Amino acid sequence: MLGAVSETGTASYEGLTGLPPLVQQAVEIARRQGFAYSCRPEQGRLLQVLAGGARTIGETGSGCGVGLAWLATGARPGSKLVSVEIDAERAALTTTLFAGLPDVTVIHGDWTEIERPGPYDLLVLDGGGQGKNGERPADPDRLLRPGGTLVVDDLTPAQAWPPEFAGSIDHARMHWLEHPGLDAAEIRLAPDLAALVATRRFS
Repeated sequence: MLGAVSETGTASYEGLTGLPPLVQQAVEIARRQGFAYSCRPEQGRLLQVLAGGARTIGETGSGCGVGLAWLATGARPGSKLVSVEIDAERAALTTTLFAGLPDVTVIHGDWTEIERPGPYDLLVLDGGGQGKNGERPADPDRLLRPGGTLVVDDLTPAQAWPPEFAGSIDHARMHWLEHPGLDAAEIRLAPDLAALVATRRFS
């Protein structure tokens, strides 16, 4: 099921130079907090590019703000960004990090809190809503504007069809790939990392 590889996310920034300043600050917070599950730089660069085409951006799972920093770095002036984090301490740290950016809002709560400010042009499912472990998946018809983009990150790349994880069909991944309201594809970002990128159909 959507094999997660982000256990080395924060460590993957070790030795990297030339990072956007906001991303570097978020990585440093994650290191101080001992938070390992940050958005990897390969994924972050994808988010940075996608953010440039969106006016409203949502994210589940702020963590210490690394993925949100990539999004904010790529977003055009005036774009609105909302991120939800279930851990109170991390939500507070991320709120402080983005205090100087009035168009960025961090909400402390369950991932479903992302539904209230929607719909979005870009929605990144990183900390809930993917449909893993039997959880209710996010509803793209409700959360995305027609033509909007959905990203599900932290995947182990598929090696066969249908994709498998731990020896069984990856039903959570198949949910998105076969969703009737989406045009979806898996994008390989590194030999051990992939993301699903989907567009909501217009009708």
